[in-house]
Amino acid sequence: MPDQAHVTSSEAIEFFRSTLITYITKARPWLEDACDEVFRTREWLLTDRRLHWENEIRRRKRALEEAQAALFSARMSHLRDARAAEHMAVERAKRALVEAEEKLKLVKRWGLEFEQRTQVLVKELEHVRSLIATEMPKAAAHLAQVVQRLEAYAGVAKPAATLDSPVVPEAPAKGSP
Repeated sequence: MPDQAHVTSSEAIEFFRSTLITYITKARPWLEDACDEVFRTREWLLTDRRLHWENEIRRRKRALEEAQAALFSARMSHLRDARAAEHMAVERAKRALVEAEEKLKLVKRWGLEFEQRTQVLVKELEHVRSLIATEMPKAAAHLAQVVQRLEAYAGVAKPAATLDSPVVPEAPAKGSP
């Protein structure tokens, strides 16, 4: 087994380190965006859409009540044409209310499904995000130390090799005694 390693260049490790830093620099924003998009979608689904359809239900209930009041007034006035139009308005308002209630049920179901489907994936994404944010920079710093140590070793190893080589006396110059 040789007594010394033959380190001639640490350029490959330095190249890998610089490539790793480039990867970290590019991957971090993508992971941040992916995590943020999941959270924005969750908030949109569980907050924005739910509130929207709850407000729509309230608005459509008021519209139904108004249509029913108009139908009642038309019945009291005994206007046959008005009663038909008012009856159609009540039916239209009922359908709109049922539609809003169904949409709210869908949003609630999607909210539960979204949580179930994304929970494991978000956990893995957070793990990768943590690795990129903490472990990869540590690895890049460690590689920088490795390069420094190898370069120091290569600098020390070269003079030691020259000491072990046989000393060859210089030939005397022409004309010297």
